Amino acid sequence: MAKIRILSDRVANQIAAGEVVERPAAVVKELIENSIDAGAKKIEIEFRNGGKSYLRVEDDGFGMSSDQALLCLERHATSKIRKASDLDEIQTFGFRGEALPSISSVSRFTLRTRTDENSEGNEILMNGGKMIHVKECGMPKGTRIEVAHLFNSVPGRRKFLKTENTESSHIIHLSKLYALAHPGITFSLIEGTRTLFRSPACENLIDRVREIFGKSLSECLSPIEVESEGMALGGLLGKPGYSRPTRKEMLFYVNRRPVESKTMSYALLEAYHTYAPKGRFPPAVLFLNIDSSLVDINIHPAKRELRFREEIKVRSFLIESILKSIKGISGEIIPQEQKTEFEIDSISGEMVPKINDELLERFKPIASSEMFGISDKKPELDLSTVRLVTHADEQKEPTNVLPLSGTVPSPKKNAVGLRDEVHATWRLVDHTHGDMALFITPQGVVLFHCRAAYERIRFEELEDSFSVKEKSSSQSLLFSESIELNGVESVFLQECLSELSEIGFVIEEFGRNFFRMEACPTWLDPEKAISYLRDFLEIANESGATNKVEKYAKEAMIKQATKNLGSTVSYSENEIIRLANQLLACRNPYTCPQGRPIYYELPLRDFENRFRRKL
Repeated sequence: MAKIRILSDRVANQIAAGEVVERPAAVVKELIENSIDAGAKKIEIEFRNGGKSYLRVEDDGFGMSSDQALLCLERHATSKIRKASDLDEIQTFGFRGEALPSISSVSRFTLRTRTDENSEGNEILMNGGKMIHVKECGMPKGTRIEVAHLFNSVPGRRKFLKTENTESSHIIHLSKLYALAHPGITFSLIEGTRTLFRSPACENLIDRVREIFGKSLSECLSPIEVESEGMALGGLLGKPGYSRPTRKEMLFYVNRRPVESKTMSYALLEAYHTYAPKGRFPPAVLFLNIDSSLVDINIHPAKRELRFREEIKVRSFLIESILKSIKGISGEIIPQEQKTEFEIDSISGEMVPKINDELLERFKPIASSEMFGISDKKPELDLSTVRLVTHADEQKEPTNVLPLSGTVPSPKKNAVGLRDEVHATWRLVDHTHGDMALFITPQGVVLFHCRAAYERIRFEELEDSFSVKEKSSSQSLLFSESIELNGVESVFLQECLSELSEIGFVIEEFGRNFFRMEACPTWLDPEKAISYLRDFLEIANESGATNKVEKYAKEAMIKQATKNLGSTVSYSENEIIRLANQLLACRNPYTCPQGRPIYYELPLRDFENRFRRKL
């Protein structure tokens, strides 16, 4: 039997390297984090052959003295932890002191560093964990680390690296993550002799997104800023109607650390339900700031994953914050508590509501001829033709800002009209290619899907009717409707009968696997009650749970709203205009209940770019 022995430091470092340094991108990650912790204002990353043959990370941070430089290559040497309780208050990135010794044990490792106090720098060269030399060198303030021939001392691990293109893509993606998290730092990424991106320090996140990912992504993002219960959520959210085929552009940060969090991912997808199509993912760059003691970032060797101590609370906060932001983006009016100020009337001496001078311009008397655009001439003011525009009058007109370019229907103009209605913001040009309609706007052209608009309007009608005040009221059916189910559905429906009665259904068991519906909710068409119940059972049965009846009821609403009307359905011009006006009044006029876009706008600048001249 073999005897138990303690491993040498060199072998222990190589084993640790397998956990910390699994690929070249992991080396870049550890070195970037050290540079950020060192207070760098400029970070330059260079790599060749996917990082297998050469990696360099250089910064202008604080640097290290000769003693500190030698000490940082010892295992578990760190400046950030003194006792176990410090792990609950970690604010920095690299803190375990494993990265540099692990990297130097499996590569040809060169460290050059200089502080402000020293006139010359120090160079340390190691190869496979063995010290080659320590000497002075000339260099600017900061630290420069070069890693060559990664895994040269463990060729078995080198065989498991992917192709150069794959490893390069991981390095590029990771560099972008840290560049997004720190817009105040200048980042440069170089592959061989080619500069992949060079982003100077930016004032805000949207500018950094535009420089790194391009204008197309930055234009479909909108800022979010919410703070509550000791947590703060900031960053950028995708506008309704924009989605991606993969999760690649769902980026999450906790206390500025890029992470892979199932909690944040599920919260984002749940909030975007009906705002993004099924199987597609909203783009987002979200930063969650939370007390360090409520997060465990030490559960993964590479610190990619983390654990929240109050996961349910965090998830609820994320869903509520994202939903509120989405509704703000889509134009839904969020009720806010308003305080009414009072003053003493100089004539009657009674307390009356104080007049807000800022609103006088908005509610000033407007002549009816001017309001409806009957004449361009300014008539003399006639009190018989003057009408006070009230808040209720304004609500009759759609107030949502539908076009992306910001075309806002004026209260004095119709929102949507025919081609010859010059005062309409949207003018119908043609109805062609099935359900598609073409509108012209002051900012460009809008392509409008009539069927998708109808689905959104119908869904919100159902959703509005399914309110807390009305959801328990029922309407008796003229003739009871019978429904036969299979054994599984029958058991499931029996478990849900009490919850269904709370939302307005009256259903009784009528023999083995037979049920009879006596009444349905007032918000549901009696003719569609059985169809709706079957949709509900199908959705609930697929989910396999009985404690979310209201959620499944709303899922069934989506199915009802998107039922196929058949290929023979066509829309007249007046119907299209009515649909567009109703859509403008919806809470979410951008997407159908399944999250697919209802319309999109081609701005004039796109046409000018194609023609290469002004229109």
